[in-house]
Amino acid sequence: MPDAADHTVQQEDAPAHGAPHPDRSRSALSHLGAALGRRPGVVVVTWVLLVLLGFAAAGGAFGNERLFDRLTAGEPTVPGENETGRDLIADSGSSGFQTITVRVDGVDVSSPAVGQAAQRAAQQVGELPGVTRVASPFVVPGGLRSPAAATMLKDGSAASDGYVTVVTVDNLPDEAAFHALGDQVTATVRTATAGEGATVTSGGVRDLVDAITGQLEVDLRTGEGIALPVSFLVMIVVFGGFVAAGMPIFGAIASIAGALASLLGFSYLIDLDTTAVNVVTVLGLGLCIDYGLLVVSRFREELRARAAGLPVAQIPRSMVVDAVARTVDSAGRTVVFSGLTVAISLGGLLVFQSPLMKGIGTAGVSVVVIAVLVALTLVPALCVLGARRLLRRGTEQAPEHGVFSRLAQWVHRFPVPIIVVVATALLALAAPALDLRLTSSGAQLLPVSAPERVFFDGLAEDYPVLGGADVTVVAKAPLAQAQRYAADLRLPEGGRVLDVTTLQGPGRSGSAPSLVRIDVPGGPLEQPARDLVDQLRDQRPAFDTYVVGPASGLKDFTDSMWDRAPYAFALVALATLVLLFLMTGSVVIPVKALLLNVVSLGASLGIVVLVFQKGHLEGLLGFASVGAVESTIPLLVLAFGFGLSMDYEVFLLSRIVELHERGYSNDDAVVVGLQRSGRIITSAALLVVIVFSGFVAGQLLIIKETGVGLATAVALDATLVRMLLVPATMTLLGDWNWWAPTRLRGLHARFGITE
Repeated sequence: MPDAADHTVQQEDAPAHGAPHPDRSRSALSHLGAALGRRPGVVVVTWVLLVLLGFAAAGGAFGNERLFDRLTAGEPTVPGENETGRDLIADSGSSGFQTITVRVDGVDVSSPAVGQAAQRAAQQVGELPGVTRVASPFVVPGGLRSPAAATMLKDGSAASDGYVTVVTVDNLPDEAAFHALGDQVTATVRTATAGEGATVTSGGVRDLVDAITGQLEVDLRTGEGIALPVSFLVMIVVFGGFVAAGMPIFGAIASIAGALASLLGFSYLIDLDTTAVNVVTVLGLGLCIDYGLLVVSRFREELRARAAGLPVAQIPRSMVVDAVARTVDSAGRTVVFSGLTVAISLGGLLVFQSPLMKGIGTAGVSVVVIAVLVALTLVPALCVLGARRLLRRGTEQAPEHGVFSRLAQWVHRFPVPIIVVVATALLALAAPALDLRLTSSGAQLLPVSAPERVFFDGLAEDYPVLGGADVTVVAKAPLAQAQRYAADLRLPEGGRVLDVTTLQGPGRSGSAPSLVRIDVPGGPLEQPARDLVDQLRDQRPAFDTYVVGPASGLKDFTDSMWDRAPYAFALVALATLVLLFLMTGSVVIPVKALLLNVVSLGASLGIVVLVFQKGHLEGLLGFASVGAVESTIPLLVLAFGFGLSMDYEVFLLSRIVELHERGYSNDDAVVVGLQRSGRIITSAALLVVIVFSGFVAGQLLIIKETGVGLATAVALDATLVRMLLVPATMTLLGDWNWWAPTRLRGLHARFGITE
C-alpha cells in the first residue's frame, strides 16, 4: 500500500480517475428541496404554528392535563413474581399510594395530654370526606404497649418522643383533590396537637412521585437553559454568524415542542416515566442540532460551488433553489440514514418486557421522526430565506486541505500503533463496567436535602415497618401457618421479622393471604436483602409465596433484561448491518462500525461505573453515591449511545462512500471525506456533549447518570473512534473495506441506496 504522504488528493469537481457527479435532479428528495426553495415562507410559518401548538398542548392550554401531570415515577417493573405479589397487596387495599403518613415529633408519647390530643386528631381526621381509615398508636386495641402500636411509635417505644398517624384515603378524582385532602389532614393533626409543642410533618408515596416529577421539570428547564444558549454561542463560532447559528437552534426548539406534544399523546396510550421525558426530549434536541448543522453546512457548500466567486448580491434565486434541492437530496439522504439507525437502536428497547423501556423506545422513535422532518423541511426553508446572509463572507469554496485532512494523512502513516493505543485505552476505560452493580432508587433519586427525601429517610430510620420492610413475603396461607413459616426462616445475621399480618382484601373467599415483613442489615437493596430474596425463592414452603420488595423487583428486572438483551442486540445489529450495507455496498465496513461502537460504548459505561458506583467526582457533580448504577442506565446509554454513534458514522461514511463511488482511491476518499465531514462531526458532537452536560446540572440522580453516560459516549465516539480508529482501520484494510460477496454485490446493485 503506498504511503499516504505521497497521495495527491483529487478535487471533487474533476477527479482524475472518477466519474462526474451523477444527476439526481429527479429524485424524490431533490423534488422536495426544490419545492421548499420555491415557498420557504409557507414552510417556516407552518412550523412556527406547529411549535406554538406543541408547547401549548404540553402546557395544558387546551383544557387537557399538562404533560408533567401525566407522568409516573418509581422503580422499573416487569411481569414477574414481584409484580404479582404487589398486585395481591394492592388488591387488599394496603397500597401505600393511597396513604398519607403524618409524623409528630417533640412530644412525650407517654403523656396523657399527648394521648388525648392524638385521639382527638384521629377522630377529626376520620370525619374528613374521602378518609376511609385512620391508624394511630393511641386508638389501636391494647394501647401503647401493643405490637400494633409499636410499629407507629418512634423506635417502637412508648417512651419515645414521636409517633405517626397513617391515614388511608379513598380513590379521589385527581391529584389536586388528593393533595388538598392531604393538606387538610396535616392541618387537622397540627391544630389538635398544637398545645403540646409538637412538630408535625407529613408525606406519602404520591408526594414522592410529585417531587420527582417536579424536579424533572426543573431539571429539564435547567438543562435547556444551559444547553441552548451555550450551543448558540458555539455555533456562532462554527458558522461565523448569528443567522447560520440560529437555524439549527430554531430547529432544536421545534424538536422540543414536537417531542413534548408527541409524549403527551403517548401518555394517553402508555404509562410514561419521568425519565422518558427527559431522555427523549434531550435526544430530539441533540439530533436536531446535529442535523441542522449538517444541512446548513451542506447548503453553504452547494451554494458556494454554484456561485463560484459571484458577489453575494448577484446570486439569482434559481441558483438558491438548485442549491437547496441538491442539499436536501445529499444531506437529506444522510439525515434519513442517520434517523433510521437511531430509530433502529431505540427499536431494540421494544424487545424488553419493561413498560418503561417500551415507552422510551416508542416515544424515542417518534421524536427521531420529528427531528428528521425538521431537518428535511424547516432547516432547508430557513437556509433559503437566509441564503445571502449565509454567504456574507464571500462565495469562495473551502479548500480540500486542512486540519482533518492532515490528521487523516498522519493516521495513514501509523495505523497499527494508533489502533493498538486507542483500543487499549478504550478497553481500559471499559474494564470497570465488569463490576457493574445495579440498583433501583426511590427517594434516593432526589438530592439529600429535598424535603421528601428527608421525610422518607427519617421514616425508614425511626419507623422501619412503616418505612417499608426490606423484604416482604406474600404467603397464600392462614396467619398461623405464615407465623410458623416466619419462625423457621434462616435470616442473615442482624435480620429480623418485623411482623406477620393477614391481608383482608375485599371480596376474598377462603383464607386471606398473609404478609411476612422482614428487615435485614444495610437496607432493601444491599447485598443481604438480595441474598435473602434468592434464598426465599429457592426454598419454597408447601404453600404459594411471592417475594416482593425493591431487591425482588430489581432481580425480576435484571433477569428480564439479561434474558432479552441477546434478542435486542441481534435485532439492532442485523438491522444496522443491512442498512449500512445498502449504503456502502460493503460487508466489512458495517461489521467494523458495529465492533468499534461496542468498544466505545463499553468505555462510556465503564466511566459511569467509576463516577457513580465508585463515587468519584461526587463533590464536583453534586450527588451522593448509592454504591450502584440505576438499573435503567445501561440500557439507555447503550441504546441512545449506539444511535448517536451510528449518527456520526453515517455522517462520515456518507462522504467517504460518495467520494469512493466517484473514483477516489480508498485512502484519498478517507482523507477528503474526513476533511469535509470532520468539522461537522466535531462541532455536532461538541454541541451534543453540551446538551447532555447541561442535564448533568440537574438534581435527579438518574438524570445525572444519563447525562454523563451519553455525553461521554458521544465525546469518545467523535474523537477517538471517528477521528482516529475509523481512518486507521480503513487504511489498514485498504481496498478490503469495500469487499462483499458476488451475490451481495448484485443485491446492492439492485436495492442499494447510493449517490
